[in-house]
Amino acid sequence: MVEDNAKNMTLLRDVLRATGYRTLEASTGGQAFKLAIEHGPALVLMDIRLPDMDGVEALSRLRMDERTALIPVIAVTAQAMKGDRERFTEAGFAGYLSKPIDIDELLTTVEQHCGRRDS
Repeated sequence: MVEDNAKNMTLLRDVLRATGYRTLEASTGGQAFKLAIEHGPALVLMDIRLPDMDGVEALSRLRMDERTALIPVIAVTAQAMKGDRERFTEAGFAGYLSKPIDIDELLTTVEQHCGRRDS
């Protein structure tokens, strides 16, 4: 999970861990890249507005490295204007979640990419 807002990170972490997923946390794109190299996560939930680089740039960095190129990355953003979902999909994101996060949509998206964990 890549999120610079502590409250949003806590929500994501608590929901995912409560349903049996293991999580890693980064608050910048640079940290996310390092964690992805070290751990090879099954999925990345990427905020778009980050302090060091935006989520699109962070996704680009992940795609350029063979160790992380195939990891699905879901855009998680407050940018929910018409066309944003398509714009992020065209940028290479595997999915899109708008804030505020809908818990059912979050879990469905994660399950699609990682499989179901605890009920």
